[in-house]
Amino acid sequence: MARSQARSRRKYTGKKYKYFRKKRKRELTRPTIDTEIGDYRVKKQRVMGGNTKIKLFSTMFINVTDPGSNKTSKVRILGFESNAASKDLNRRHILTKGAIVETELGNARITSRPGQHGALNGILISS
Repeated sequence: MARSQARSRRKYTGKKYKYFRKKRKRELTRPTIDTEIGDYRVKKQRVMGGNTKIKLFSTMFINVTDPGSNKTSKVRILGFESNAASKDLNRRHILTKGAIVETELGNARITSRPGQHGALNGILISS
């Protein structure tokens, strides 16, 4: 079954809308990119309008900004802490925006969207 970004086929009450056409190619979606901790793997992908996105599949480093000194440094990821976006993503240790990872400087919250931006940026959180 094709993934689609089209309008839902049901109203908020649960009643079905009357179908008036089939799915369109422009409404189809691509599979999600589940960024993990591991060897660096990326993929360049052409998207709508001839633009490109860089998909980050896995990495071992993160650009961490210290809000106190406003300095950014590239540090190694030591481990995965949590992902509040979903219990499933938390269980599988998937890195998305808002996930918390353990680094050499301390815990950091991811502020970029690695599946779309191709980079892993974060901000140091004080504990």
